[in-house]
Amino acid sequence: MGNTVEVPLSPQRVVSLVPSQTELLFDLGLENRVAGVTRYCLHPERARRVCGDAGGTKRVKFASIESLKPDLIIGNKEENDQESIEMLAQHYPVWMSDIENFDDALVMVDLIGKLMNVDPQSTAMVKQIREDWQALPDGDQTSVAYLIWKKPYMASGSSTFIHAVLEKLNFRNVFADCPRYPKIDLDALIERAPEWVFLSSEPFPFTQDHVQELAKLLPKSRVIRVDGEMFSWYGSRLCLAPTYFQSLLAQLKEPAFL
Repeated sequence: MGNTVEVPLSPQRVVSLVPSQTELLFDLGLENRVAGVTRYCLHPERARRVCGDAGGTKRVKFASIESLKPDLIIGNKEENDQESIEMLAQHYPVWMSDIENFDDALVMVDLIGKLMNVDPQSTAMVKQIREDWQALPDGDQTSVAYLIWKKPYMASGSSTFIHAVLEKLNFRNVFADCPRYPKIDLDALIERAPEWVFLSSEPFPFTQDHVQELAKLLPKSRVIRVDGEMFSWYGSRLCLAPTYFQSLLAQLKEPAFL
């Protein structure tokens, strides 16, 4: 947003408006310094129980945040509503991340560590993430359509963290020529003929019924439900993702899927 943000040397009352960054704060050992989180902050489970309610990622609760007396608010350009962020920034230090690729995510981890004065923990986390992701097996440029929504169908295009993860795993995103999250129809899926269609578990809660429904309509593609958190949550979730992706890549090579 081009703002200069002045924050305390070591913030003690942080409100996090982004689920993946909430998880990061907890995994950096900062639970006692997180004053408020959103209702979508699912990890760790105790976060919503021990922290104040800041509302949603798009519709924050201004009165609740005021009562929490934050000395730092952490948000994200894609996750949060610009108008709400600008209103909050009139009263509190608001630090925003902007993440389109893998390196952006690691920079965010490093910067939040610096903001919170826990550099050793964040540096160690970034090192672990780099090493674990480098150890993943190379993919084979399999073509993939990654769907995040239904009615209308929406896919992950370029300039998204999901696209960056697909590239990191050596998948070829058939909607890479479309920016952000394009709305698509079945004709577009058929025309682009992806070898795989990944149905994300979030933000739309695709189920096995949706897998079967789409598989009948796309007989030349193989359809599978995937864990959306592993593909789209930046931050400390990147420490868990390699184990999931090792399993997924092995699963895709099993005879039942070929």
